[in-house]
Amino acid sequence: MSIKEILLGKALKNSELSHQKLSRIWGLPIMASDAVSSVAYAIEEVLLILIPAIGLLAFHSLPFVVIPIILLLLMLILSYSQIIDHYPNGGGAYAVAKENIGKTMSVLTAAAFTIDYIMTVAVSISSSTAALSSAFPALRDYKIEVSLLCVAIITLINLRGVSESSKVFGLPTYIFIFSMAILIISGLIKMATGSLNPIDYSQSVLPTETLSGIGILIILRAFSSGCSAMTGVEAVSDSIPSFAAPSTRNAKHVLYMLGCIIVFIFGGTSILAMKLQVIPIEGHTVLSQISLAVFGNSFMYYVIQMFTAIILILAANTAYTGLPQLLYILAHDGYVPRQFSSRGTKLSFSNGIIFIFIASSLLIIAFKSETHTLIPLYSVGVFISFTIAQYGMFKKWRTIKEKGWQYKCWINGFGAIVTFVVLVIVFSTKFMDGAWILAIAIPVIMLLMLSVNKHYLKVGKELYLEEYKPYYDLGGVSSTQCILLVHDINKPFLKAINYANSISNNITALHVCRHPEHAKQLREQWVRLKIPYELKIIETSYRDIIHPMDDYLWQREEDLKHGENITVILIKFMTAHWYDSILHNHTTYFFMQHLGKHKNISTVVLPFHYILDKKHFNK
Repeated sequence: MSIKEILLGKALKNSELSHQKLSRIWGLPIMASDAVSSVAYAIEEVLLILIPAIGLLAFHSLPFVVIPIILLLLMLILSYSQIIDHYPNGGGAYAVAKENIGKTMSVLTAAAFTIDYIMTVAVSISSSTAALSSAFPALRDYKIEVSLLCVAIITLINLRGVSESSKVFGLPTYIFIFSMAILIISGLIKMATGSLNPIDYSQSVLPTETLSGIGILIILRAFSSGCSAMTGVEAVSDSIPSFAAPSTRNAKHVLYMLGCIIVFIFGGTSILAMKLQVIPIEGHTVLSQISLAVFGNSFMYYVIQMFTAIILILAANTAYTGLPQLLYILAHDGYVPRQFSSRGTKLSFSNGIIFIFIASSLLIIAFKSETHTLIPLYSVGVFISFTIAQYGMFKKWRTIKEKGWQYKCWINGFGAIVTFVVLVIVFSTKFMDGAWILAIAIPVIMLLMLSVNKHYLKVGKELYLEEYKPYYDLGGVSSTQCILLVHDINKPFLKAINYANSISNNITALHVCRHPEHAKQLREQWVRLKIPYELKIIETSYRDIIHPMDDYLWQREEDLKHGENITVILIKFMTAHWYDSILHNHTTYFFMQHLGKHKNISTVVLPFHYILDKKHFNK
């Protein structure tokens, strides 16, 4: 076995894709890990704002923060369920913006999503490393290395396929959810029986810092901090194609279950926090204090602490499901390199998964795996997407005016206003702490996406063949056998087939098929245009186009007579700038490397210049 097979396991056939889809049972923990981990600490984020500002009065003000968050969450759940119905191919807010608002807003959404998903990985892994280094002080000098190791492990498991990763990550998430349910139910029972009393802080060192601000401003800041409970909600609508059939129905059920879990955990911990009057203190999280008050120093307390640390690591896994699917959609729309649309040996979008690994690792290194320096960059992107999704659906209802459109307009219109207000509050309060970086990063990513799209549109227009007209004479040429590798019938194909005809009258066009639908369209176009050469189509079950081509060439070589050769013609795309090569020629390079192993095969690489250089070509 090769190292790749040892690490990733046996390659899967295209026909096995249905077995790599998420069921509701395993889809829920995959989608819930980010949201559940955020909910576990949302109440602490609220109290960190309220307690220093108004002291114990914070517990009387807490309902004015918690209830609006829950109402907004329910509104988002309802809105995203409608998005799932109307956009079953995934993409979530990006698909909504693309159809209803326009190109710029859709690219803004994609850029914000990309940053938020990568930040999810960096923040959650850094948080888990901080927890580990607190328990094991010897690891404090190796936080970056430990974080990178955790990212590498999660990446490797995801590269092994959806089926394996869902089972590895699903069980700990379920244990955390059930342990939180036991904590909340036990706490509520003790409240009802009068055996749950406020925590005594007489022996503890309480925070002494104060915050400026009064009334509604403090409530708004606390509200924006508590909105971290909503991160991860959008992942379900991004990943609809990842669910087993019927994918739309399963995605909606997972979204509803996720919403119920968030409301239950966030609402339950909020009630217990109010009853216990929990104050955030150094080295003792709010959740830890609640579980200690309910269970004491018992087995359940340590279960919750242990799986809380684990869920922080697993929170990163939501990004590994959502972002590769989004990059796949963006690749088809031409906003990111086409390589992101390809599936790997385990039928996962491996290029997207590797991209997350590289980007999040660079962030961890740049910010030295310090959670407090990463946090200001977190959750801004998700509220950009929330706002755009709400406004996009508001415009959609006003356009299609289906049954109940006025009611839906009110929901999404109000949701757009609220999420926009939260976005402004979150961004402004975190601006000086580092969120200003996003004001630079998001436009830069948008510019890159628009540049890639402009490039692909320009190339597509240049390559498009309006009419097939062979510019050659079919008679008289007879020498070597010629194999022309073909993907599409376009201008590069015309150049290649004209060259092939100039050296041979024994020409075979070879297409190695990764997508049966595309092969069918190619064959129909071949017949319709009456191209007078054989079109050989080889289907590959494992998305590998090198080895099927190789096997075919070995068969052709066996039939050669002494002294005969085969010429294989490849097209190399000549780009205008060195950086354009990132978007082209990767397949050609691998073909060139592999064809050199054949003794009786000559390789001809034809350059195709899609932008002619007047200096060289106008002579």
